[in-house]
Amino acid sequence: MQLSLQTFSTLVQGMAATVQAAASQLLDLTVGSTMRALLEASASVALWMQWLILLVLQMTRAATSSGSDLDSWMADFSLSRLPASPASGTVTFSRYNTGATALVPVGTLVRTIDGSETFAVYADSSVNGWNQQLGGYVLGVGIASLNVPVVAQTPGSGGNVLANMITVLAAALAGIDSVTNAAAFVDGIDAESDAAFRLRFQNFLASRSRATIAAVEYAIGTVQQGLSYVIQENQDPTGQFQLGNFVVVVDDGSGYPSNSLLSAVQQAINEVRPVGSTFAVFAPAVTQVNVSLSVITSDGSDVTTVAPQIVASVQDYINALPVGVSLPASRIAQIAYDAASNVANVTNILLNNQASDVAVSPSGVVMAGAVVVS
Repeated sequence: MQLSLQTFSTLVQGMAATVQAAASQLLDLTVGSTMRALLEASASVALWMQWLILLVLQMTRAATSSGSDLDSWMADFSLSRLPASPASGTVTFSRYNTGATALVPVGTLVRTIDGSETFAVYADSSVNGWNQQLGGYVLGVGIASLNVPVVAQTPGSGGNVLANMITVLAAALAGIDSVTNAAAFVDGIDAESDAAFRLRFQNFLASRSRATIAAVEYAIGTVQQGLSYVIQENQDPTGQFQLGNFVVVVDDGSGYPSNSLLSAVQQAINEVRPVGSTFAVFAPAVTQVNVSLSVITSDGSDVTTVAPQIVASVQDYINALPVGVSLPASRIAQIAYDAASNVANVTNILLNNQASDVAVSPSGVVMAGAVVVS
């Protein structure tokens, strides 16, 4: 039902017409008159009531509600908004004196130059220097620097920082002089937006009571944000025909999703898979691409002034490509032009030393290697 809304002026005019029609002797409706003040006061209350009605209608429909109102609406269907994910990456702890061992404990805090984002060291036994007994990463005698994994303390895209922005030790660390991040952090994701939440709800309804691709896609989408995937029907993991089996290739943007993530995806799919079918979940086959290109600036400035922006933009584009999508060489030129306004020409684009596109299989993904701008 469409409401017939009225403005403040329309309400006052309607009231005035009604009063004059019922009591024509009350004709003094000039600004400041008693009757005009009464009508304007009534119109204000009517306008407020009209706003309350609109607010209630907005809150009671998923298409128009937002924020916490949308959360409560979706809660009736046992759906909740996907949370934000913190950015993570690697920082390098360095020192000048290498004559003794130094320890970087788990939980060590580092910050960006402006102090707006804080990152904490976390445990990863696969990283060089990890010592389980000491609960941290050890720089042995003669070792001047060590790469250590960190994660943002505040989830969301705010933790996505450029290279060389994390340079502050939150507290003095014995034997450590400096810290920096050689590469940008790009995997931080904000909480699911209202629009994405509504779209997922539509997929949820489409997947109910049906063991279809839509149901499998919805199951994958509920695990976490930022996943790309490919579903291959009637195939085995080697790509050979196998009736009743499907293969799911999942990536979280890193190219190397963790075993815990793959297990979570497998569990989610198992709840909606067709009875009698089998499936397998795999990480993608990563193709690392090294990029080189030559740039000429329109104002004659040195290429080094625009190289950092171009490198960051190219890396972000490549690392954002979903599973099964190839890398066209022509896109590198477009990205370089868009990265800085004074880029006049882009030539000599090579991908892995070849002047051609990098193709990947349906289960493959492209990840950025070294990007050189000259």
